[in-house]
Amino acid sequence: MLIPALGISQTKNVISSFRVTPKADKVVEFEKALAAHAQKYHSGDWKWRVFEVQTGPDYGAFHVSEGPASWEAMDSRGDISAEHILDWNKNVMPLTTGAGTSTYSQYNADMSTAQLTDYTDKIVINHIYPKPGMLAAATDITKKLKKVWAANNESVAVYSVIASGEPQIVTVTRLKGGLKELDPTAKKPIAERYNAVYGNGAWDEYLKISNESIDRRWSEILFLRADLSSK
Repeated sequence: MLIPALGISQTKNVISSFRVTPKADKVVEFEKALAAHAQKYHSGDWKWRVFEVQTGPDYGAFHVSEGPASWEAMDSRGDISAEHILDWNKNVMPLTTGAGTSTYSQYNADMSTAQLTDYTDKIVINHIYPKPGMLAAATDITKKLKKVWAANNESVAVYSVIASGEPQIVTVTRLKGGLKELDPTAKKPIAERYNAVYGNGAWDEYLKISNESIDRRWSEILFLRADLSSK
């Protein structure tokens, strides 16, 4: 009797996301089909927020986030209807360049300055890949950035990628003020801001641990496409 109660109490902090790229000559048709699918089949815990990738190696792709939901809710979701699957396979997938990528990500409240659902229309995603055996160290230095973000009113949500390829930490900076927040005059250099929180020389130590624990990282800008998202 306790198992259902435990399941219901699970936190809705899991985001399922995928990326697909439309064929160059089918963008208009793809957008129409994607919007129709999202608005017909995805609501509640399964609603979609659709972003268009503006920069980086995935430029031109569409990033679709579903949720948030709990792991228990995903277990109890059941089979997706045949009609749902047919609509996707017949009307959307043929307009793309391939299967794309798919991930599960779990929101980390203790590392974030932004609430999970405190969304914005423009975001910067930073993908951080720890070296083998260095996930804990990479997580620790990312966690220390929270005080720096908070001191400068930066809205950042942090996620751990779960069972979806290489271990990865993802930070999503939500640009409440728009792209002007990226201008160098909008805030002091990160080294100066970090030292202001943790003391002189702290940034040098951060860089040392970062070099030891992180294999690589890359960033991208995404814009929300509300017209393609769930209503």
